Amino acid sequence: MRNKLIAAAALMGAFSMPFAAQAQGVTVGVAGGDRVIVDQNDPDGITVAERPAFREYVVRERVPEFTVPDRIVVGTTLPEAGVTYYDVPQSVAQTPYRYTVVNGQTVLVEPRSRRIVQVVD
Repeated sequence: MRNKLIAAAALMGAFSMPFAAQAQGVTVGVAGGDRVIVDQNDPDGITVAERPAFREYVVRERVPEFTVPDRIVVGTTLPEAGVTYYDVPQSVAQTPYRYTVVNGQTVLVEPRSRRIVQVVD
């Protein structure tokens, strides 16, 4: 009887393994420590290949940095007043979003809602 219980438990464990493996993955838009994990395949954001040119552009433009009391993560809505949003030039990236620098981080923002859609590191 004891062997049957052990065999049944082992069989149940073996069948549940694929389900546990499927539950693992990348969390999109959630803060993980000091970093924010974003969907790297977002067709509207700044892709990994476009990041070096975008960083150089932001540094070259010397846009003013804004300070907000909130933590900067994807999904945060920036204040209506006091923050200036800039167009991303088409020579750097094709995106409907605008960018700004907040608390030392360059972020992409949905213009109408002022919601952060990507933190570009």
